Order: sequence, then C-alpha cells, then structure tokens
Amino acid sequence: MRANLRQIALLLLLTAAAIFVHGYHPYVEDAEIYVPGVKKALNPAVYSANTDFFLSHAKMTIFPHLIAGSVRVTHIRLGVALLLWQFAAIFFLLWACWRIGQLSFRDSLAAWGGAALVASLLTIPVAGTALYIMDQYLTTRALSTPATLWVIVSAIERKWVRAGLWLLFTGLIHPLMVVFCLAYVTLLLWLDRTPSPSNRPQLAAVAAFLFPLGMFPPVSEAYREILETRSYFFLLRWEWYEWLGIFAPLVLLEWFRRLARKRDLPVLARVCGSTIIFGLLFFVSALIVSVPPQLANLAELQPMRCLQLVYVLLFVVAGGFLAQFVLQRFVWRWLLLFAPICAGMFYAQRQLFPATAHLELPGIQSSNPWVQAFLWVRDHTPTDAYFALDPNYMRAPAEDEHGFRAIAERSRMADRLKDSGVVSMFPKLAETWRDQVRSLDGWQNFKAPEFERLRRDYGVTWVILQNSAPTGLPCPFQHSKVLVCRLDQGVASK
Repeated sequence: MRANLRQIALLLLLTAAAIFVHGYHPYVEDAEIYVPGVKKALNPAVYSANTDFFLSHAKMTIFPHLIAGSVRVTHIRLGVALLLWQFAAIFFLLWACWRIGQLSFRDSLAAWGGAALVASLLTIPVAGTALYIMDQYLTTRALSTPATLWVIVSAIERKWVRAGLWLLFTGLIHPLMVVFCLAYVTLLLWLDRTPSPSNRPQLAAVAAFLFPLGMFPPVSEAYREILETRSYFFLLRWEWYEWLGIFAPLVLLEWFRRLARKRDLPVLARVCGSTIIFGLLFFVSALIVSVPPQLANLAELQPMRCLQLVYVLLFVVAGGFLAQFVLQRFVWRWLLLFAPICAGMFYAQRQLFPATAHLELPGIQSSNPWVQAFLWVRDHTPTDAYFALDPNYMRAPAEDEHGFRAIAERSRMADRLKDSGVVSMFPKLAETWRDQVRSLDGWQNFKAPEFERLRRDYGVTWVILQNSAPTGLPCPFQHSKVLVCRLDQGVASK
C-alpha cells in the first residue's frame, strides 16, 4: 500500500516533531568535517590551508557537490539548504520505517508504531559505536541511512531497479555504509531462498572480496596514537553496558522472530532473522579486528557500525508490536509511552548543548559566545587567514562542540577531537596531525614567544583564546569567554 496525502502529511508532522524533540545544530560535532567541504565547493577561495582534514572525506562522496548544487540551483542560503536536507533525510527515514512496518505487519497501525518509536529515539546512542540513529545535523550518514532502508524496502517488494538505484545512491554518498547495506540485503535475500549449505562457501568468498586487505597500510606510531583516542574502534575496550547494547537487541529480535512465525508474518520473521545474523557476523568481524595487534590497521572499517541499522530495525519491529498489541487505538496509551520518551530525549539534548539554543535555525542570531566569535572571524578576517586554537577547543566551557571551520570558513591548525577522527580513517594524515597538535601542547600557558613560534613555523596569522591574551597582542573581538587576536604583524614580547 502506497502512502496517500493524509499519510504523507502525518509523516511530515512526525518529522517536524522529531526535530523539535532532538534539536537542530547544523555546525556541531562531525559537521566540522562535512560542512567545510560544501562551503569549499561553493567558494573555492575559502580554506587556504589544512584542507586535507576535510577534503579527504569530501573526495570520497558526492555529498558536498550534491548540497552545493542544490544551493546553486535553488538560490537559497546554505543555512536554509542544510535545514531542508536534514528535514528531508529524517522524513525519508521515517517513511522507509513506516513502509517496512507496513510490509511486515498486517495491522497498518503497527507501521505507525514503528515509525513513531524511531522518531522518538533518533539520538539514542547506538551501544559503544559513538553513533546516533540520526545526528542533529546533516552528514553523509543522514542520507545513507534512509537510503539503506529504502534498499531494504525495495528488496522486500522485489523492485530490483529501484533497489539498485537506492544502493547506487548509498554508495555515492557513503562508501563505507554501503557495505553494511549490501551485506544486509544479501542476507535478507539469502534467507528468502533458504539456500543449501553448499552455497555458504560462495557467500564467504563474496565477503572476503569485500575486504581487500591491501587497502590498509601498516600502522605507524602516529596512527597508533590516533587509535588510542578511539576506544570505540575496539570491542575489547567497550564498557559492559555497551556490550549489553550489542546482545540485548539481538535477543529481543529473536523473540520477535518467534512471535512473527507464530502469527504467520513471514516478512517480519525474515527481517528479524536477517538482522540477527547481520549483527552476529559483524560482531565476529569486530572481534577479529580487535584482538590481534597485527590487524589494527583494519580498525577504520568499524564493523560495529552495523548496529545503527540493527537499532533502527529493532525499533521498527518493537514499535510495531507495541502498537498492534499494547497501544492499539487508545490515544492515552500512546501518550503514556511516547511523552516520557520524548521528554527524556529532549532533556538529554539540552544537557549536551546547554549554552546553545535547542533549534539553531537559519536567520536567528546565536547567543553562544563561541559561535559569535566564529561568525566575527567569517565577517572580519581575510579568506586566507590561518588560525590556531586550543586543540581541545570543542570541550571548552560553553563551546558546545561548534566547529570553527564549519562556521568561520577559515583554516586552522589540527585539533585533537575532530581532526583525529579524520586521521583514523585516513592514516596518511597521521604525521601531519601529530606534528601540529604537539606544537599546540600547553596551549593554556602560551605566551608571546609561543605565539611567535606558531606564526614563524606554521604561518598562523590569528589565534582564538579564552579569558585573556598576552600583553601587546591585538584582539579586535573580545568576550568574557573568548577572544580573537591577530598575529600577522608579529607578537610583541613584553
């Protein structure tokens, strides 16, 4: 059954409600990696240095050119475009969840239960993967996740051309996540065919083909330093409750699979079975990567990212069962379930971004002092300005993980939080990263000689400081929490 206008309208309302609950922050966290690529595509003059820390990602996806192209075609501001793309991504995610619910359950109410549960839990942490189902900002994952679900919908419906197009789009957007998509759909079709054991070696050969080990260079000392900051790459470093986040969903899915078989819901049983096998296969892969030190160079594959899809499908199925057998058509039951969930998720987001508006909408002035400083930089410094900041600036009080590059549209030296994540995926940048962040060690105690060294050795022309600046350093932007100061005329040694 296709969605009619009334159902589309309800999905649009559900999308708007999801954004209201989970917030919208277009330039925080990983947006520091993705947004600069879009801005560089729109204006090649910006970002005069250190571009590899975001272009390495940008060169592997059509994402920056897709977003930039939409801005050029529609002539709308980038801030508006990012919001519309985020809205569309969540809408297509929920629509796909609704369709999977329709195909899996006989009761159409179950489809709404699944979509509503996913909408209410978009920013729930996915075990120890450092992922959400959907971030509060636009990324490649925001587009690849709904695309993956539409591949699954198309495969269930046996619409192979449509499935191929969605799969192609997923690969062009996120070359890593498409591997999970392809693996899941292969399992889904495999269970549908009920193959003989003789087919399993063929599947193993295909799996081996998907992991060309020669792509991954040996682990250097600089790259090993990066890996030490990414405990979520290695299963054996996960906390006990994160391990619970691996197996509890699989146990629940097995229960749901048995319920589906008893109620003669073959599509639902197949979805649950495929998800269980999918999760277990990548769990074993993650263990293999985690245990022998010789395989540390495979850590960037992050096999446990599979849990993002596992969680989405778990919530679709769980929401469907809840709607069909518990909530039914009693409005008060729906409110009793979803009101506390949404309130809890809203509260959690406010704790993550306490110094920032819950909805950072385009055209509304930010009260965050760091955002104000970054905007001042964008509007008052040369496009070739090169900045140095505390390498841990995203953890500064009231900073709320806003990205300097994403907002200021200027280059900066490498940081320890986001740029290290880039290096974890692109090891060739490890030496450059280590050299730059080590040159910033002791940032809080920097005086005039240290700033002069940055100017002389790295070409830094501006710095962003907290609280105070050395005597003789001109700071045209000053706030009680953050200052913007210039070095391009030298630093007075006083």
